[in-house]
Amino acid sequence: MKGRPGDGPEDVDAAFAEIVADLEREGVGRDVPSEAELRRELREQEPDQPVDPPRPPAPASSWRAHDTEFDWTDENADEHYEPPEPPPLPRLRPATIVAIVLLVAGVLLLVLPSLIGLDARIATPIALVALASGIGLLLLRARKHPHDYPDGDDGAQV
Repeated sequence: MKGRPGDGPEDVDAAFAEIVADLEREGVGRDVPSEAELRRELREQEPDQPVDPPRPPAPASSWRAHDTEFDWTDENADEHYEPPEPPPLPRLRPATIVAIVLLVAGVLLLVLPSLIGLDARIATPIALVALASGIGLLLLRARKHPHDYPDGDDGAQV
């Protein structure tokens, strides 16, 4: 696939060689020893070892590694964090209890209308009204703003 004229260099290898030559003229890479120099230095240091270019050292600690080894003989290894008891649930207000009772009654009337001896034609509208009333009560009682905190700081709000 040919590009349009002006899209880029026609000969990518020549363009790359030109970039490398410009960088070498500016002095980039002068202090990096060549692989042959590294092998020569290794032969001088340890003549009887196989010659491989050195690899960069592994980081002392990374997100996968641990700084210390795990001590399998540790007697406290079975101990673990035990969170404190959660605070008790707040008491339900009477309107919330009425809404929950309406929801349960509506579901029971929809599923088992014969439980209280009603025909399904009569129980279904009553169940739908009970469900709608229960949902409406719960939604009307939902708070529209966070708690008022004593120090006036209610956290970050956007």
